[in-house]
Amino acid sequence: MLAFEKSLSFGFIDNRLVHGQVGVTWVNALGANLLLVANDSAAQDPVQQNLMDMVISEGIQTRYFTLQKTIDIIDKAAERQKIFIVCKTPQDVLILVKGGVPIKFVNVGNMHFSEGKKQIHKTVSVDDNDIATFKELEKLGVTCEVRRVPDESGEKIADLLNLS
Repeated sequence: MLAFEKSLSFGFIDNRLVHGQVGVTWVNALGANLLLVANDSAAQDPVQQNLMDMVISEGIQTRYFTLQKTIDIIDKAAERQKIFIVCKTPQDVLILVKGGVPIKFVNVGNMHFSEGKKQIHKTVSVDDNDIATFKELEKLGVTCEVRRVPDESGEKIADLLNLS
């Protein structure tokens, strides 16, 4: 997940994109008024968008943009907008950061285990590509941590991967 305001740049990764915890708990904790899903596939899938819209807190606007569209328009956001950006993978976040989206902090909510991945946290499993991406994000000054819910203390990905 990623939340963006002119003064604060916060991101969020969850391979499920938007579900109840993201659409209510995190949105409310961040004080967001716009949830932006930055994902090429979801941007083209109205059925998936409708399902995600069902779990969003009332009064919160949603947008489903491709990564490139997010890069192209994020700087046009009004000062009053508190945008919470949700991405599916760390690679998506890296594309946004390299494209100029001013993300300085990323929370990793969930990255499912699958073949070829190793579990580094209860809710986070990574492969070599993910590890390389987190290393690059760290080098670019982006702090990444795992925090399942807003009031839980976070664990830095760099520490979980022994990057520091």
